Amino acid sequence: MSRTDQPEALLDVPAPAGGAGRADGSGQAAAPSEGRGEARQTRPVAAVLVDSGLAHLDHEFEYAVPDDLDEAARPGVRVKVRFAGQDRPGYLVERRVEAVHEGRLAPLRTVVSDEPVLTPHVLQTARRVAAEQAGTVQDVLRLAIPPRHARAERALPREPATEVGETEESVVATEAETAEVRGAEESAAAAQAKESEAAERSATVGDDPVPPVWQDYRAGAAWWRRVRAGESPRAAWLAAPSRPPERDWPRALAEAARAAEESGRGAVIVVPDLRDVSRVDAALTEVLGADRHVRLTADQGPQARYTAWLKALRGHVRVVVGTRAAAYAPVPDLGLVAWWDDGDDLHQEPRSPYPHVRQVLTARADLAGAALLVGGLTMSTDTAALVGAGRLPVIGGTPPRREAPRVVVAGEGIDEERDGPGARAHIPSSAWRAAREALQHGPVLLQVPRRGYLPAMSCASCRAPARCQHCHGPLALPGPDRAPECRWCARSPSGFVCPHCEGTRLRAGVVGARRTAEEIGRAFPGVPVLTSGGDRVREQVGSDPAIVVATPGAEPVADGGYRAVLLLDAWALLDRPDLRAAEEAVRRWFAAAALARSWTDGGVVVLAGAPGHVTLPPVEALVRWDPQWFVGRELAERAELGLPPTSWSAQVRTTRGRCRQIVEIVDRAGGEALGPLPVPGDDEHAILVVRAAFDRGPALARALHDLRAGESARKERDLTAVRVGARDALG
Repeated sequence: MSRTDQPEALLDVPAPAGGAGRADGSGQAAAPSEGRGEARQTRPVAAVLVDSGLAHLDHEFEYAVPDDLDEAARPGVRVKVRFAGQDRPGYLVERRVEAVHEGRLAPLRTVVSDEPVLTPHVLQTARRVAAEQAGTVQDVLRLAIPPRHARAERALPREPATEVGETEESVVATEAETAEVRGAEESAAAAQAKESEAAERSATVGDDPVPPVWQDYRAGAAWWRRVRAGESPRAAWLAAPSRPPERDWPRALAEAARAAEESGRGAVIVVPDLRDVSRVDAALTEVLGADRHVRLTADQGPQARYTAWLKALRGHVRVVVGTRAAAYAPVPDLGLVAWWDDGDDLHQEPRSPYPHVRQVLTARADLAGAALLVGGLTMSTDTAALVGAGRLPVIGGTPPRREAPRVVVAGEGIDEERDGPGARAHIPSSAWRAAREALQHGPVLLQVPRRGYLPAMSCASCRAPARCQHCHGPLALPGPDRAPECRWCARSPSGFVCPHCEGTRLRAGVVGARRTAEEIGRAFPGVPVLTSGGDRVREQVGSDPAIVVATPGAEPVADGGYRAVLLLDAWALLDRPDLRAAEEAVRRWFAAAALARSWTDGGVVVLAGAPGHVTLPPVEALVRWDPQWFVGRELAERAELGLPPTSWSAQVRTTRGRCRQIVEIVDRAGGEALGPLPVPGDDEHAILVVRAAFDRGPALARALHDLRAGESARKERDLTAVRVGARDALG
């Protein structure tokens, strides 16, 4: 092959913002099309998204389709092409009659698999997410489509065994392509039939009563009926605490998926972690029956994950539940997207372009016309902003007070007079009394904010934090028989001398979960003490008396609920150097407290370690069990200060030499750049925080993407990193 035949010549192909232009000259980005039969035989040009790894080449390139690949080269399949002197992977997104590129096209090297893994809907979602996040489509597709597993492809039947699924054609073809291949008359007839089916469902929906779990919530029954009737309502749902399994939030999500499935559509449910997946998985099996859904998580083995993903793609199942890996699941005819606990940071993707599950599922709901549900025991400020803007009505609200657990704040009222210093100890006297009484009837949960034994120490004389004399990191005590050591460099000090008061003795600064378990185990001999956290997370405990010590997010569910929940060291969550500290404290407290029995059934929650003699909104919200009141206050304060989510924000990490250029780019696009801020331990780089009004967000995202594309084209060694909407940007 001559040099002119190499794919470098493809770099001259016109590439508008959405990708290469259509052959008809419309200049619009094309979604994958089916291209079957006669149409495919007359389309010798393939548009390919090449995984080049370069931001400035994030668009389609055209290749010739050899005759021997004509049958296999269908839109959506994985291919390999010659690109910049190498064989590179990519996705075939369209077959064209004529090329936009003027000149000879290099041929496709091979079709890796005839499985059309890139659906039109997922491609549209990837393009939207990439544009919003100042990223590349290929980065999003790496998150959306798992690596191929050939054995899984061969082992799974192409067609579903029952009528639950759709055919392979229906997965790939869009309505526009159906009209093109089969004619506009057939498409119109299909649309009319679909409307008739929806009308028939609306007329008969009353035959199946609304599940009790949705009858418990204001507007819940109406929302469920609309989903089952084939409509696409959206809502933010505040779940009630202290519910039995048949009325708890996993069952509600499962019933929502059933409503979508009975309307002839699919559902995607995303939850933060594997414990939540297990609970929803069990509820779906109970509601839908066995083998009617799949679970999709990043921790599954390559074959298991790809098999589950293929079952959704090939139409074997219509319902998928999983962690953020499931957000892009290729469910045919998507009718519902739902996610639980929007504020959990596990929903934030740590890989480029760093999208949040909320962003991905909202895009999918917009593009597919699907129903949307975001649920939680509390409401994040991001969700509250959507509620305030009128985009999401609220299902549920503040429950009747006696249906939630009773909440007591240790150290308030007569506690201080009666108990003295014990009223504000690590485990206050009121907490001891609540635990002692509760253990006569069932298990007790202790939530401890920090893992380990003594994760932070301080000077016994002046209480100043104890620091390492070598690297100035915090000193900690790993265990009862260990010497103090630095959490950063792991060195043990030869002797401690406080730089503030010259004291030589150390005391516990923060008490971890292991030390707490020791303390309470000695106080209640003969009572089992169970721990949950870190690498050893329990999913469930029984109803017998026991003490469970857990870190936030690792609290197991108790059969029948906990008789008492003790929330220790409240100050540790409130004092974090984070603008979202109060919001996060409320989320973690409510998550643990909701596992207690209701006030009517004797459940009590004790909040220990809250700052005294001051009214704090997070504490008041817990006592009142009113998370919506708290988030409303928090959102109003953020709006007044111009902080997210009431404004657009991004974090930009770059070399110090580029900071001035980026500030100018941001100014021209209508934003404001704050900084530069130093990067700890790195003198070459700095961080800029960008904020703007929401209507300037798209322009800023494009400008920052173009900046990165320019750096990539110039082959600069150190590329700027952009994180749009990063939680640590402005809070």
